[in-house]
Amino acid sequence: MLSHLLIKNYALIDQLELSPDVELNIVTGETGAGKSIMLGALGLLLGNRADTRVLYHLDQKCVIEGTFDVSGYFIEQLFEEEELDYSTSCVVRREISPSGKSRAFVNDTPVNLETLRRVTSQLMDIHSQHDSVQLGSNEYQLQIVDTYAQDEPLLRTYNLHYQDYRTKRNTLEKLRADASAMRKEFDYNNFLYRELAKAQLQPDEQENLEGELNVLENAEEIREKLQLAYEYLDNPEQSVVSLLKGAVGTLASVSKLSGQYATLQERAQSALIELRDLADEISTEQDSIDTDESRAETVRERLNTIYQLQKKHSADSVEELLAIQTDLQQKVSKVENLDEEIIAAEHAAAEARARLMQSADVLSQARRAVLPEIEREISGLLHDLGMPNASIRIEAESGKPSPTGIDTVTFLFSANKGIKPQQLKNVASGGEFSRLMMAIKYILASKRSLPTIIFDEIDTGVSGEIAIRMGNMMKDMAHSHQIIAITHLPQIAAQGSRHYFVYKDHSADKTVSRIRQLSLDERVMEIAQMIGGKNPSANTVKNAREILKQGKATAVAK
Repeated sequence: MLSHLLIKNYALIDQLELSPDVELNIVTGETGAGKSIMLGALGLLLGNRADTRVLYHLDQKCVIEGTFDVSGYFIEQLFEEEELDYSTSCVVRREISPSGKSRAFVNDTPVNLETLRRVTSQLMDIHSQHDSVQLGSNEYQLQIVDTYAQDEPLLRTYNLHYQDYRTKRNTLEKLRADASAMRKEFDYNNFLYRELAKAQLQPDEQENLEGELNVLENAEEIREKLQLAYEYLDNPEQSVVSLLKGAVGTLASVSKLSGQYATLQERAQSALIELRDLADEISTEQDSIDTDESRAETVRERLNTIYQLQKKHSADSVEELLAIQTDLQQKVSKVENLDEEIIAAEHAAAEARARLMQSADVLSQARRAVLPEIEREISGLLHDLGMPNASIRIEAESGKPSPTGIDTVTFLFSANKGIKPQQLKNVASGGEFSRLMMAIKYILASKRSLPTIIFDEIDTGVSGEIAIRMGNMMKDMAHSHQIIAITHLPQIAAQGSRHYFVYKDHSADKTVSRIRQLSLDERVMEIAQMIGGKNPSANTVKNAREILKQGKATAVAK
């Protein structure tokens, strides 16, 4: 339950603090005094959108803080899932800075709005006048059925299967689209790949062939140059080798005279050996040079093939062509294997759909099982609320899977005898909507462990005895839930265990909304003014006192 509420710098509220009673709290005040402003602030704790326009002082931040006693409500698992510290006293805070930045905290831990909504949805439910409009929508009606059926685990399982099916279906659709697009390019890609594969390109092939062709095309000149080099080294008449031989012999003779010249003789001998070896290699290379025009033509054709492929694929090397060949091979293989992938994806999607439909059927059965109970309970409560001839029927139709299941629920209502029930949005008046919504909130209260329920003028369009009965229903709900009710009806105001009055204070330069708890005498006067206007007569005050006494008597009897 909400044990303390702080609203600071919000709309017309400079600072407001409230510690509601554990049972039925009544909030009254003139239209425009600020009751709805307080609800707007609470809406921020529920994760509603923030706006700097709500700042009372534009240079200060807005703070909305609610302290909730959550002992006995078994929501520890929710805090574990969101990695939040759990305490039986839960503090939820929302801040809006003058720059427009919004921050949220749960037990002083920063949280995003999704986490904030998830936590506070288990702490508080606000019925606003907008809910009465929503009551006519099939989506809201389905939520009512789900809450009554307490099928959240089934709905969670269905949602997991629904997301899994959508993922697998999207994968299948993408594969089919890719297949369609890739098959259009398959023939061309396959031709290019086959052409490259047929060429049997090898790394470094181009450089080797270009070198070989250069030799083949200049064979005669190379042979002549090698012959000349050989003759320089080892010509029988006069050559480097013959001259070096003489040097070696001379140094050998000197070495015999003195050993200090032996090193010179050894070096000359080594040079002679190296030059003879070099001359032999030059001779061998010269013998290997052959003018082979046939081989040259073969190399030219091979290089021409490589050059053409490079130009065709805008490549600068054989390595780039090989990379393009690999890429084309993958594209061709993917198309060739697409049928298998599509079959596998179809199988996975079919299995996911089967699981989805199975969980959808289980969820649907749980919903349909409670429809007669909902009809019976609402009809009984409407009778108690002065609508003895009212009838309600809930129809459920199955359709395609959606995020909420396969069911479309429609509430059909008739307030009068002999009139066929029709859709709510077509037949219910304001007062009928209020009573119907009260009945729905009443039966749902027993199905949820919400600590706090807030009613914003749920009594619109009703009066007299019906208002008393609605007040009694709120009083009854307050035995298991903390109820905060904003009302304009004295019959309901009299039922509260605590009464708060919202008013505008014009004493300063800027109007401000304030709230205060009323004493017994102040409650009598407030209720009297609700009955008879600003200056109630003595009889009206007496009636107000009597209404309050009856409210207390009802509470004691309960």
